[in-house]
Amino acid sequence: MEITKEMTIGQILKIKPEVAPILMGMGMHCLGCPASQGESLEEAAMVHGMNIEDLMAEIAKLG
Repeated sequence: MEITKEMTIGQILKIKPEVAPILMGMGMHCLGCPASQGESLEEAAMVHGMNIEDLMAEIAKLG
């Protein structure tokens, strides 16, 4: 399944848990908090001051 920026962090971690170190390395340390379950990856990137395209490129490297 392809990861999209519209998916919640919770959804992403269920299908591709190896994304966790990338997110944590970019400053998203609260992967289990309630916000991560309802917030899209794009929203979380914006809140953390990240460029969503850069984040998506890092995730894409996982294959």
